[in-house]
Amino acid sequence: MTLIQKLLGASAALALSAGAVLAEPALIYDLGGKFDKSFNEAAFNGAERWAKETGGTYREIELQSEAQREQALRRFAEAGANPVVTTGFAIASSIEEVAKDYPDTKFVNIDGWLPEIPANVQLIAFQEHQGSYLVGMMAAMATKTGTVGFIGGMDVPLIRHFGCGFAQGAKSVNADINIVANMTGTTPTAWNDPVKGSELAKAQISQGADVIYAAAGGTGVGVLQTAADEGILSIGVDSNQNHLHSGKVLTSMLKRVDVAVYNAMTAGEGLETGGMTVLGLAEDGVGVAMDEHNAALVTAEMTAAVEEARAQIIAGDLNVVSYYENDSCPAIQF
Repeated sequence: MTLIQKLLGASAALALSAGAVLAEPALIYDLGGKFDKSFNEAAFNGAERWAKETGGTYREIELQSEAQREQALRRFAEAGANPVVTTGFAIASSIEEVAKDYPDTKFVNIDGWLPEIPANVQLIAFQEHQGSYLVGMMAAMATKTGTVGFIGGMDVPLIRHFGCGFAQGAKSVNADINIVANMTGTTPTAWNDPVKGSELAKAQISQGADVIYAAAGGTGVGVLQTAADEGILSIGVDSNQNHLHSGKVLTSMLKRVDVAVYNAMTAGEGLETGGMTVLGLAEDGVGVAMDEHNAALVTAEMTAAVEEARAQIIAGDLNVVSYYENDSCPAIQF
């Protein structure tokens, strides 16, 4: 199989060899896999919604290594895919390099940052700390031991941003609450290591944690599984993960990556580029998942507290400090 077939699939390779141009969007998943039940899967769900509603088709690739990032971007651009939607901060630098060579192709990146955004690039960021604040409140209201846990994936500022918001929310309920925090690793493999997630969860449970928030992509699946097996509560992330262990997942911090992908594909070649879109509570870009799977776990007091805090954050009466403001967070020790 040729490189282009690996990247785009056999049908795309045949179209290129015939000189055809793809009038389709493309989606490049971050490392960790399309079906990670979290970040990447949210992107997939957004693309699927677009395809079902429009009858359109899209190209996609699950990256297997960091080296494939630039290759995939160039192959899709050469094939005429537009826009090329990407997930994960790590691909942003590759987009910066590739975008200048394909000025007629629009590129979208979710979670990345660039010092100067090219005219044909749109960055999408989320106020993860706002949603994490709300689930932190819920964790503090649910704990019986007075100890809650946070397990992040790759140790990068983005994930510390989640943890910082979580800790502030928990301490708003109980200033003396104990927060145990761990990161899975320092390389991209940290996003897809459920075994390590399980080990970290067990370690935190041994320290008294009875509610653990996992912001770790596919690694979080191991955290949620172990929490359920050990009889404690967990908190999911990105996608609604409540159903994975019904009655044992307190809630999930929703990060509407699906909406970002859907909107980008819907806009198509008319997508506005050259800037950054930031989605928080006010834009329904983040939030907490409430459904039949966690209804018995969420008290009326929790719901009222979360709604009040949400309204205060949106109104600007409650400021959740961002980790990015000073690259530190006194509320939690990573």
